Amino acid sequence: MLPMRLLSMLAAICLLLAAGVPAAAADLSVDDILAGVEARYKGPGFSARFFQESTLKAMDISDTAEGFILIKRPDMMRWEYEKPEYQLIVTDGDVLWIYRPEDRQVMIGDAPDYFGGGKGAGFLSDIRSVRENFIVVPGESDAAHHVLKLLPKEDKYNVESIRLFIARDRFEIVRVVTENRFGDETRLAFSELTFGLDPKDSLFRFEVPAGTDVLQLGE
Repeated sequence: MLPMRLLSMLAAICLLLAAGVPAAAADLSVDDILAGVEARYKGPGFSARFFQESTLKAMDISDTAEGFILIKRPDMMRWEYEKPEYQLIVTDGDVLWIYRPEDRQVMIGDAPDYFGGGKGAGFLSDIRSVRENFIVVPGESDAAHHVLKLLPKEDKYNVESIRLFIARDRFEIVRVVTENRFGDETRLAFSELTFGLDPKDSLFRFEVPAGTDVLQLGE
């Protein structure tokens, strides 16, 4: 008679195979997970809905926002915040525009200062930058997600760590949790991801409307 531990292991493998999941997929290496994510995001662009929650630990303050994101490789991003009020953050990889129509104000800065090196969720615009800019270690995975923890190679972005929650069955990043050195967190949850897009470059540039005040970021 087979030992109970071996019987349990065989039963688990049978369940995995019955679900159409290779047994090895239950325990993938960091490199295997990254390769799966890179393959999923290798197209020119994608879009998603997002829900954002930010917490300032010292002040015990949290706020939420939601909207739509459009990405084009490399380094082009368009974040349209719909709630609690409309705001547009758009970059062509060189210039960053932050437009607040209620205030009739647009702030302009150098995109690499805010999204370079993968910070500010900038790695979403080119997943390959994860390997370049972060030390990647396993996180606490669960039944639905692979979890990777990203540690910045350069200590200059006020980012302590970033955790990526990756759907096991699709290798899609469905949640990103960024923590700074003060313990503040920004949590992004993505849904309705659509891949295979090739958006026009014009969607990642911004024409300042007449009558809008222009401010320079960092001044």
